[in-house]
Amino acid sequence: MSTGISMDRVDQIIDSYGCQRHHLIAIMQDIQAEYKYLSPEVLERIAEKLDVGVAKVYSVATFYENFSLEAKGKYIIKVCDGTACHVRKSQPIYTAIREYLELEGKQKTSADGLFTLETVACLGACGLAPVVTVNDKVHSKMTPELAIELLEELKKEEAAL
Repeated sequence: MSTGISMDRVDQIIDSYGCQRHHLIAIMQDIQAEYKYLSPEVLERIAEKLDVGVAKVYSVATFYENFSLEAKGKYIIKVCDGTACHVRKSQPIYTAIREYLELEGKQKTSADGLFTLETVACLGACGLAPVVTVNDKVHSKMTPELAIELLEELKKEEAAL
């Protein structure tokens, strides 16, 4: 499968919950934790194994903001745009990262599949504003320049692998 998702592993996760419908959200969370998103094939497999309609599974996946139906990069960058971060200029950081990653339109993931850029309403680190997280690691008092330096460091680490 070209998505990099192992249906055997998906089945293991579903089976670990006894294929019980009331564990739908937990199953989806575990699969997303492993693959960073829920593909259409995965949603269909969940529906099949839990014996529920595909529409039900899709409705849950689209209702909760934490579920993603799009593949994400290895590094998920979240720029806080809560009040404290916004006032301390988080928007120029977001713009600099978008330009650096050459993201266009609604595109969120870089062409190399390495980075996904998102905004969040609040990361709860207001005293450290403006804040950016990379895979949930907090980077405080960011500037556009520091954000680009961080991405360049990550790219160098990837090249060394």
